Amino acid sequence: MHRPSRAAPLGGGSPEPEKMEGAGSWDVLEWNQFEPMSTSVSLGKCDFLLEAEQVVAEGHGVVLVNTDEAGTVIVTNYRILFLSEGTRNIIPLGTLPLATIEKISKIAVKGQSAPRQPEKNPSQRLLQVIGKDMRIIVFGFRPRTKQRRNIYEALLRCTKPAVLWDLYAFVSGPSKYRNTNPKLRLLVEYFRLIGRRPHHASMSMLEDCSFTLANESWRISSVNANYTLCQTYPFALIVPKCISDEEILQASNFRARGRLPVVTWCHPGTGAVLARSSQPLVGLMMNMRSNTDEKLVAALCSNLSGVKGTQRKLYIADARPRKNALANGAMGGGSESSSNYLQSEIVFFGIDNIHAMRESLARLREYLDTHGATSSDGLSSFLRHGGWTWGGGNLSSMSASVSTLGDSGWLIHVQSVLAGSAWIAARVALESASVLVHCSDGWDRTTQLVSLASLLLDPYYRTFAGFQALVEKDWLAFGHPFSDRFGLPTTSGGDNTTFELSRQSSTGSYSSSPMRQSSGTFPTQAPGSSHSQASNNCSPIFLQWVDCISQLLRMYPFAFEFSSTFLVDFLDCVLSSRFGNFLCNSEKERQQCSTSEACGCLWAYLEDLRNSEGKSHVHYNLFYDKSKHNGPLLPPAAALAPTLWPQFHLRWACPSEAQAGELEAQCRNMAMKFSELQKAKEVAERKAKEVAAAVESLSADLRRERQLNASAVNLAKKASKENAAIKRAIQSLGCKVHFSGNGDCTVDIEANPTTSQQVSLYSYSKRESDDPIQHNEKSDLSVSITVVDDEVLPNNPINRVCESLCPMRTRDGGCRWPDAGCAQLGSQFVGLRANFDAFDRLSIYDSYFDSDKL
Repeated sequence: MHRPSRAAPLGGGSPEPEKMEGAGSWDVLEWNQFEPMSTSVSLGKCDFLLEAEQVVAEGHGVVLVNTDEAGTVIVTNYRILFLSEGTRNIIPLGTLPLATIEKISKIAVKGQSAPRQPEKNPSQRLLQVIGKDMRIIVFGFRPRTKQRRNIYEALLRCTKPAVLWDLYAFVSGPSKYRNTNPKLRLLVEYFRLIGRRPHHASMSMLEDCSFTLANESWRISSVNANYTLCQTYPFALIVPKCISDEEILQASNFRARGRLPVVTWCHPGTGAVLARSSQPLVGLMMNMRSNTDEKLVAALCSNLSGVKGTQRKLYIADARPRKNALANGAMGGGSESSSNYLQSEIVFFGIDNIHAMRESLARLREYLDTHGATSSDGLSSFLRHGGWTWGGGNLSSMSASVSTLGDSGWLIHVQSVLAGSAWIAARVALESASVLVHCSDGWDRTTQLVSLASLLLDPYYRTFAGFQALVEKDWLAFGHPFSDRFGLPTTSGGDNTTFELSRQSSTGSYSSSPMRQSSGTFPTQAPGSSHSQASNNCSPIFLQWVDCISQLLRMYPFAFEFSSTFLVDFLDCVLSSRFGNFLCNSEKERQQCSTSEACGCLWAYLEDLRNSEGKSHVHYNLFYDKSKHNGPLLPPAAALAPTLWPQFHLRWACPSEAQAGELEAQCRNMAMKFSELQKAKEVAERKAKEVAAAVESLSADLRRERQLNASAVNLAKKASKENAAIKRAIQSLGCKVHFSGNGDCTVDIEANPTTSQQVSLYSYSKRESDDPIQHNEKSDLSVSITVVDDEVLPNNPINRVCESLCPMRTRDGGCRWPDAGCAQLGSQFVGLRANFDAFDRLSIYDSYFDSDKL
């Protein structure tokens, strides 16, 4: 891999490296070539600002040293932004929330003046920002300006607000990401654990404490409803059914901070449980005992299902090293004795305390910044130590870098947490044993182990809904001190330093994060110019737990509904303090601050992101198959070999190599294309069905039309026969009948052989509107009748035929035809003068139309 070409010095020529105080080589930046913007960023054009986000300070002509990009630095009440000089786009590397900032330092780098020339180049004004999300960035400011001072002072004010209410989460309000009562969600999870899922949690349950449901072994107790038992425990606790609330109160006095043993997960089949607590107060001589505590712990070992009278085994897992647990005895703490707790076995996991984790992550961050592609001193790892490269050169330097990664100890700590959690899950799943887990206070290492073991045991916790329930139960409800660990203000607004029994001298002292003297790390200008955390209680405990989940996701890619990208976005949201879910140190403090009503909800925000794209969103794991891992995950010890989490650890120092999910991205693209094809197929099938239905409808119409046409033809034929018969009948009366195509029927009466008197007696036409059946006929029926007067043609042969053949003639020559003789002009044909109604009244025998007689 080749490092992207750095910006060439605008002053021309090869830049001479200048030495920083105690630092390595550095490329000179010609500041006088960067002209500051003439106008400030208009607030009206800041469409990238979030709701209630306000600009506090701006700096122009600033250089992001990591990538040699020039732009504008903007400090808001929520984050620091870096906008590109040309495109005005947000540069992600230089943009991070204020709550994510761990440390800021002002640095001055003096340049080397040319020989025999007075020093004309002023020192470079740099500002280093160290983030909790593994990034170290440096901004370079123009000399002889007050821009760095303005930005630095704005960061000091905004990153360490005096009171909790000044955090952006309270300023922005809930917006559209409103939260529901977290207590209700905790009750829902409790009901699921004890097998009372049909019951629905409601506000009335909280008001009258009617949530105290139970099964045959466990019950939900309201003894801590007002947080009088333990201020850092939730309002509701799952305890053995055989233990009364009075005994619970007595047992709490024997545990540090009143954090007595309570159930946090129940096996639905075997009845084994995971329980958590703090260390027992056994004292320096390890001889203090509590009958109620021993009874409570013994009640966790209910009888084995199906084996009457057989007590299940209990493991007491102490997360600390054994020597640390013994050292805590000097401060009143300590560990249990297996002789005092029946059917029990004590196990020590040897996981270091919060201070070791903090220093380990700092060393890992220094390692990544030193050997990354976008280091904070502007040098690529390819150019360090005399220009060696991975393909050759000083290989000892490469070996040294690898050993530095191991020296950080981060992966060893992750492995320890994974191994302890896997051991706990195996005891519950394979031996049907119950496990009680504790450390010193029971809210750091205990929470890591219990929640990770629950995730291994219960497939529900490997879904989106289950992951939320797990975090809210074991981390939020059971009082992990997020404000202390993240360095945020608490409800009191003062120093958030808390007393912790686990901070003993026997753990060994760790020096501050080592400065990179030979690799170009910037030293602080002066002790007063560095802004570090006021409390030494900050520690990446929660970050480490999410890192452990990413390792499990790598080992079991089909077992999790969510993806590694979801974990990164989730962790970024937690570190940013944009939402109120992870503020304060306990459920009681969050209730006092009304964070669920006053702040936005992180879970609602993430759910809204997923709903925007459905199953194709990057938060969904493409390979998730719940049928493959519908039981516990029990990784063997050989598989617990953690690696760096590329999507999180390498995304800033090695952005190209951080795309470890490239294969997943390709699969996601293929899945999206397949989904699009599926949708296109469904649309095509739907259209095909519509076309088929339309064709069927048209075919049915065509069949009806054909039937109507056949009926019309039959009617036309019948009418034609009737017309022919009528014509013959009228002609037999001595009339001439003419049919025409214009719809007229005329009767002509001939007065003499040469001129005929034509009388139009009737005109009739069958129109389409008269009979819809006949609309297919191309011409209408029309009749023309001509009547010849017998006086004019006395020898009319028709008269003779009529006299000889007509059955209506009498012997005396008369005619029985109604209304007179058939061949006489005048009143004889009055009935035909208007219409054919007269024919309806005629009595004509069938024999009259006999062709043999005509």
